[in-house]
Amino acid sequence: MTQQPFLADRLQGFGTTIFAQMSALAVKPGAVNLGQGFPDTDGPIEVSEAAIQAIRDGHNQYPPVPGIPSLRLAVSEHRARFRGQRFDPDSEVLITAGATEALAAAMLSLTGPGDEDVTFEPYYDSYAAGIAMSGAQRRVVTLRAPDFSFDPDELAAAFTAKTKVLLLNTPHNPTGKVFTRDELTLIAGLCIKHDVVAVVDEVYEHLVFDGEHIPLATLPGMAERTLTISSAGKIFSFTGWKIGWACGPEPLVTAVRTAKQFLTFVNGGPFQHAIAVGLRLGDDFFDGYTAEMAAKRTRLCDGLEAAGFDVLRPQGTYFATCDITPLGDTDGVDFCLALPQRVGVVAVPSQVFYDNTDAGRRLVRFAFCKKDSVLDEAIERLSVLKANR
Repeated sequence: MTQQPFLADRLQGFGTTIFAQMSALAVKPGAVNLGQGFPDTDGPIEVSEAAIQAIRDGHNQYPPVPGIPSLRLAVSEHRARFRGQRFDPDSEVLITAGATEALAAAMLSLTGPGDEDVTFEPYYDSYAAGIAMSGAQRRVVTLRAPDFSFDPDELAAAFTAKTKVLLLNTPHNPTGKVFTRDELTLIAGLCIKHDVVAVVDEVYEHLVFDGEHIPLATLPGMAERTLTISSAGKIFSFTGWKIGWACGPEPLVTAVRTAKQFLTFVNGGPFQHAIAVGLRLGDDFFDGYTAEMAAKRTRLCDGLEAAGFDVLRPQGTYFATCDITPLGDTDGVDFCLALPQRVGVVAVPSQVFYDNTDAGRRLVRFAFCKKDSVLDEAIERLSVLKANR
């Protein structure tokens, strides 16, 4: 690994993200980009029109640091409506610059040098970076294909006297795993036993196709020690607006707000007004969004199987993980670097999300949050892999 001059030791290795690298490959040969997880269509017109109206109404200056009151109330209502949780919008809800800032602010405010944070791998790349920026050390527990289960003894051994935070993502990116009640009960028990705070990333909460999304904070003994994070980008397909939120008991939210105010300070004033409208849309929108993505999951996964991949069908999110072994390949990085030139499609190698790279070496990830025509084009291009094997 090349050392970067001037970069602090704790951030060595966190250079250009894999998403930027693979998206750059997509531009050069005109490939279909199923690597980075952003939709190629806008979200509901009611929400975009609300943003335009908010700009026209003059909501263009700094919003309050915790977020505008109407959005904090809408977030509180949304959690009650869909998850049965009750949060005081004035003290237990914080609006952030996307879920990424919420995660970074949580790591910076809740952990520091000498502390340890437990998380699962593969992990979204900002998790490792946020932990590194805090000065803490990560201890990872591997989710193992094909079902992405974990060893309970390995998880228990990851907790030590230095553990401060358990960082959990469910539904899980990149695997699409939805953690079960039994798994969450085990996790909760360890958090309580070791007096650990749980930071839970639930940005894909409305994209569950199999199983049930169970917020960790709803389990006994967890409400008072859990910070729950979600994002409008994943719910409404306005990823560029960067509106996220964190909910939890007042002491936790206050701690995270302390760090957040020195990161972006505030962001997205008119967009906050628009997302408040979006969170109050009817069930037809939320149900329709889930059904639409479920159909795209089937469309892409069926096509990938026909192309010769061993597809590990996701229970949630909008990503599909595949094993490339049936195609005669054994290294996901080499496979993904060559794929744009071979067939004109971009994917992401899963091993970049692992500390234990051998566990993810033969896995790659495709995003299906794209137009059906784009998915069909990718499937057609990928179909030559099996034919040319």
